[in-house]
Amino acid sequence: MSKRVLAILAAFGATAIYGLNHTIAKGVMPNYVQPFGFIMLRVSGAALLFWIFSFLGPKEKIEKRDWGRIFICSIFGMVINMLAFFKGLQLSTPINSAVLVTMTPIIVVALSALLIKEKITWQKACGILLGFIGAVLLILLGSETRQDAPNIPLGNILFIVNALSYGVYLILIKKLIEKYHPFTLMKWLFTIAIVINLPITYHELIAIQWSIMPIDAYMAIAFVIIGTTFLTYLFNAFALTQLKASTVSAFTYLQPLIGIIFAMLTGKDHLSLTKGFAALLVFAGVYLASRKPSAPKMETK
Repeated sequence: MSKRVLAILAAFGATAIYGLNHTIAKGVMPNYVQPFGFIMLRVSGAALLFWIFSFLGPKEKIEKRDWGRIFICSIFGMVINMLAFFKGLQLSTPINSAVLVTMTPIIVVALSALLIKEKITWQKACGILLGFIGAVLLILLGSETRQDAPNIPLGNILFIVNALSYGVYLILIKKLIEKYHPFTLMKWLFTIAIVINLPITYHELIAIQWSIMPIDAYMAIAFVIIGTTFLTYLFNAFALTQLKASTVSAFTYLQPLIGIIFAMLTGKDHLSLTKGFAALLVFAGVYLASRKPSAPKMETK
């Protein structure tokens, strides 16, 4: 099996895990773990796992000039991204989160134009506009009242912040992934994230009451640490060694499908007409923004 095929499978695996995570993580918050406390469990657990597994990889030394980029990648990929997503998940619904994370490919396209001067075609511009309209509709019309979703509009805005932050991370991490082994890179990214997240998450972390937590809550936390954090970041890091950042981000097409089906099957959420229409706009926008323009046909004489 070629490395490219393995990279595609890794990107798909990460997407599938993320799709399940919308409902699984939501089921633990806020009854057993507050969102910021959950993030500290994620980054510390992932850092420990990456340090353990790094002994299986090559011994590499990070060059001085790369530490600044690593620090920034940690902020966008393991701090802002995670804090915004889990707080948004506490405030909003699993289906809203599954839909709005698909904004990442659109954001990657827009940021690529700003940061690396990638040309934006009319097709991509229309995709960005459609995706933006769909996201705004979800934010403005998400006024339903649910006990487990106390502030859906604010939660939806935080999902956009999460997608924006993760889009920046995917673009900035690409050069580092080409240079260092994923184990080397991830162990330092998550170690830095522990230091940055600690003062933000400390009060919610120490408030966790482990003694009254049921087994299924422990299993959900384990899934988030091992699956949603360790495996997904490892899978995406490997995928980026063979695929473009825009290609990896495009796998989020599948995330809402998996997330919506799982949320509905488990009875944790429902798909309303408003959500369905807004989701279609987002999906159409992502498709147009990520689709490669067709090559011009050669004229025959």
